[in-house]
Amino acid sequence: MKRYFLIIVAILTLSCHKDKVVNENPYLPNYSFSVVINTSLPSYNNLQFPSNPVLITNAGAGIKGIIMMKVGTDDYRAYEASCPNQYPSDCSQLTINGINGKCPCDSKEYSLYTGVGVSGGQYPLKPYRVEISGANLRVYN
Repeated sequence: MKRYFLIIVAILTLSCHKDKVVNENPYLPNYSFSVVINTSLPSYNNLQFPSNPVLITNAGAGIKGIIMMKVGTDDYRAYEASCPNQYPSDCSQLTINGINGKCPCDSKEYSLYTGVGVSGGQYPLKPYRVEISGANLRVYN
């Protein structure tokens, strides 16, 4: 009987953490938000084509904004636009450099396909979830 109880507790514990966000980056806080991006609008039209990243700085979109990019058919990536290896400051908003995000403070670059540092860095870019609904993309944390 004790064995069955332990198995049930283990299953419930593991299933409860399925959608839990793990934020091990001490520099970037884990704010909750939700924004809808309409790819039919001229500002976001580049998101209809692969490898054309867009910086989104709408109010309430992440900490310093979001960098989004289409990477394949119905596959989008969205990352926090803050440099992941330093506290948010005046120079810590990433800029777009081709298919990479570049931090102006320390010149480190991060792949917008994987979020991993191209030129080093302890932490990768902070990813956000993307939900597709026609021409609308919902980005949330």
